[in-house]
Amino acid sequence: MNHDTKQYEFWFIAGTQPLYGPEVIDAVNDHAKIMAKGINDSKEIPCTVVYKPAVHDSQSIEQTIMAANADEKCVGIITWMHTFSPSRRWINGLNKLEKPMLHLNTQFNRDIPWNEIDMDFMNLNQSAHGDREFGFIGARLRLPRKVISGYWQDPKTLGRIGHWMRSAIGVFESKRLKVCCFGSNMREVAVTCGDRVEAEIKLGWSINTYGVGDLIAKANKVTEEQIDKKMEEYKERYTIATDNIDAIRYQAREEIAIREFLAEIGCDVYTDTFEDLQELRQLPGLSTQNLMSDGYGFAGEGDWKTAALARIMKLMAAGVPGGTAFMEDYTYHMEPGNEAILGAHMLEVDPDIACDKPKIEVHPLGIGDREDPARLSFSASSGPVILVTLIDMGDRFRMIINDADACQPYHDMPNLPVAQVMWRPLPDLSTSAEAWILAGGAHHTVLSYQLDAEHMKDFCNMLGIECIHIGKDTTIDALEKELTWNDIVWKLK
Repeated sequence: MNHDTKQYEFWFIAGTQPLYGPEVIDAVNDHAKIMAKGINDSKEIPCTVVYKPAVHDSQSIEQTIMAANADEKCVGIITWMHTFSPSRRWINGLNKLEKPMLHLNTQFNRDIPWNEIDMDFMNLNQSAHGDREFGFIGARLRLPRKVISGYWQDPKTLGRIGHWMRSAIGVFESKRLKVCCFGSNMREVAVTCGDRVEAEIKLGWSINTYGVGDLIAKANKVTEEQIDKKMEEYKERYTIATDNIDAIRYQAREEIAIREFLAEIGCDVYTDTFEDLQELRQLPGLSTQNLMSDGYGFAGEGDWKTAALARIMKLMAAGVPGGTAFMEDYTYHMEPGNEAILGAHMLEVDPDIACDKPKIEVHPLGIGDREDPARLSFSASSGPVILVTLIDMGDRFRMIINDADACQPYHDMPNLPVAQVMWRPLPDLSTSAEAWILAGGAHHTVLSYQLDAEHMKDFCNMLGIECIHIGKDTTIDALEKELTWNDIVWKLK
């Protein structure tokens, strides 16, 4: 998807104090300007870093933080204490902070100037203990924050800052997300349900149901000229591997209608369900896949949590090679020493993760009782991935992340008429599956080649969401203890 992450701004705020005179404050500002520009110019930084004048008392701190809260372009703040900054001055401001915060523990100079160092230098360059004073008040306030320590010109440090920025983008976009549900959840299914009110309170998501009949009315108004134009787009993007052109044209009609409907209500996320199609001739397949390739969030069977998460993760990952897609665990391969999971969906696998040019095919669909739908068929790329799900535990939301290695399917599957991806979950299939099931993980996930577990952990930390990570070091014994402790901790919150 094409999405300019430079539109997101992060304010760079240096802390100091007037104890050593105005010359020191001037020097702090001079250094902060240089640092903000240097960080901003790094290829490791996906967003825009904006210098702000150094804060040196309670009033300037509170004013700057309140201005950051009110600025629609400001996604988060980066704080750094150049000199000592008595942290009681930060209390009122930090208590009002509504944006994610990164505490950068660094200093302007990389090395100690051994021959020239004197007390003037020491009074100016006090990050080693100024940041510890600031760190204490963050801990005392139980403030959600990220702490990164390292030299500000070091590519590793810059990479970590850029990494955190993507999580903050997710939070920013989450707070203004709107979800359209065509129909409701698949009947009798538990894990795709959830508390919509709590989702709006905690995550900022506005989730509303719209009648499928309204979509049908819009689809009936789509013109043949509009469909012709969409067909040209399909021919450019994909290989048409079917003679059933009418089925493809109907998917084009559905896509045009869905796009127009979502634009009118201001949504970039939607769900549908095969149990509520009314007069639709096909379950949206190719239409939904093409929408997802343009950045729309989607999940099947009314799963609004996964659909919203897919959209957010796509925005977080913009500009990073790879892909991010709605996914479903389908079937296991349990050959000893070669265990893996085959993921797919009945139609709607996102071509964002395709390793070759997808083909448009038409095949029967065993559910929905409608015409054979057109869909994209392809295989996915190999490489490290994460699989992420969000579930409603009743008293809280829980995110579950599993590290995995995507791989090519071990054999051709000529009779499987859907796109697919295979992966080997870490630490191994048995442990990961047991851990996922014990944690309550859903069968729907978002699979990403672009993001990693730390991105999602930081996202959860910013929003106050429980996070369970299943990776190479996971054991069932440790996980069961973590789940027990979490139940106790979250009941106290």
